[in-house]
Amino acid sequence: MYVSWLSSQLLLAAGLASAKWIVPGARWSDTDGNLVNAHAGCVTVDEDSGKFFLFGEYKVQGQVEGGGVAVYSSDDLATWESHGLALKPEEGHPYLDPKMIIQRPKVIYSDATEKYQMFWHADNSTYGLLLQGFAQADNITGPYSFVDATSPLGNWSQDFGLFTDYKDGRSYALYSNGDRKEARDVYLTSYNDNKTALDSVVHRFDKFDLEAPTIIQTEKSYFALMSHKTGYRPNNVVAFRADKLSGPWSQPFIVAPLNTRTFNSQSGFSLRIKGRKQTTYLYLGDQWDSNSLWESRYIWLPVSINEQKKSLQLEWYDIYDLNVKTGEYREVKGTIYQAPSAKTAGSAFKQEATFSDTGSLLTGIYGNDSTVTFSNVQGNGAKDGQWVSFYYQNTDDMGFGDQPGGTPDRIGGAWQLRRIASVVLNGDTQNVESLYQRDTHKGIILSTPLKLKLKKGTNEIKIGGLSNGFDVKGADIEKIVVYPPEG
Repeated sequence: MYVSWLSSQLLLAAGLASAKWIVPGARWSDTDGNLVNAHAGCVTVDEDSGKFFLFGEYKVQGQVEGGGVAVYSSDDLATWESHGLALKPEEGHPYLDPKMIIQRPKVIYSDATEKYQMFWHADNSTYGLLLQGFAQADNITGPYSFVDATSPLGNWSQDFGLFTDYKDGRSYALYSNGDRKEARDVYLTSYNDNKTALDSVVHRFDKFDLEAPTIIQTEKSYFALMSHKTGYRPNNVVAFRADKLSGPWSQPFIVAPLNTRTFNSQSGFSLRIKGRKQTTYLYLGDQWDSNSLWESRYIWLPVSINEQKKSLQLEWYDIYDLNVKTGEYREVKGTIYQAPSAKTAGSAFKQEATFSDTGSLLTGIYGNDSTVTFSNVQGNGAKDGQWVSFYYQNTDDMGFGDQPGGTPDRIGGAWQLRRIASVVLNGDTQNVESLYQRDTHKGIILSTPLKLKLKKGTNEIKIGGLSNGFDVKGADIEKIVVYPPEG
């Protein structure tokens, strides 16, 4: 069986599923009802079967590193079936022991060896090794057998990416060379013909101090996306552009609206979907949750590219309908319920906010007593529920460095990851939903989704406060958007 592996291109086989909804930042469940648990990885496709395969770091509570590499398959990039661990941890192994780091796995197929090749950032808990791990398998889902862990061409290697040029099939590794003062570069290095080892450095991005690299290739351009080094805290991802991989590369530019911190995500991988009707590019980012890494979400967004302006921008949609056969996608529209229509209770109140849709926000949401309630919310009674997006502003960055929730934008400031609000549907306090509201910034409105089982007809949605690590405040609410059932 001939299989072609293009890590940054998706060749679409006949028989792939039609349009399916992708919901960035939601809790994604697999076909068994478990959370999809494959972080900072890659997606590739089997040309014969037309299935997509998602590989990523497997993280569980109490063990955030060294959990191995999970693998899932899908026909549509939205419905994922688990195949367990492709690469399993091994007690006592020098690189696969659960105490070791297995990060950012990438998988390609080698025609020469007729094997599937997996590469990753291999390290110890202090990041003192800075190696690239290598494993092989006869089957795409594994199990993968460890081959070695090496320094690429004698250099250090930290965050790892992999790119295959769809025009000539050549594969390349992308890797930052660490956080040490004498490092802080990102390397673009070609693989040999067997795709088993690196042979030469094609370009080095000097001293930008970036990580999490990936490349999007169009007919005319290469765009290299990378994030700044802020740990698990999100930042403004940047892109470089070039006519060829060896450069010259442009100055970096920001790919999402300022102060959204790339919609609270970090870069890591990208996909080129060449459909029957159009080519669509996807940004596959990770929304890390440093308080509970196994709860980290996925931010997968379409990318808008203007070749004339040599620019690239992420497009935010709460929900979009992607057809992997045609390459087309469309925004899913919902019904909007604005802040002024909600009822406040306790200390919650409506406050002037010139940057919001209606000029006001719902604020002072605290615990079970100070709440806001949206009434007359129309539902369809769908068995599987309906997506509801909660638009909010989280101003924890307004605090002081010596207070919980202090600002990262102040000397001595701290970082408060999120607030968690309570959502009660139709007064059912026995089934309270938790709404994670990541930090935004002053005047920045973002959204986060929940799937709620709205009854047919009129519903009531009440928002209160739960916890953000130091109190029970919910974020400020601008509006909610209720989407129709899928299907």
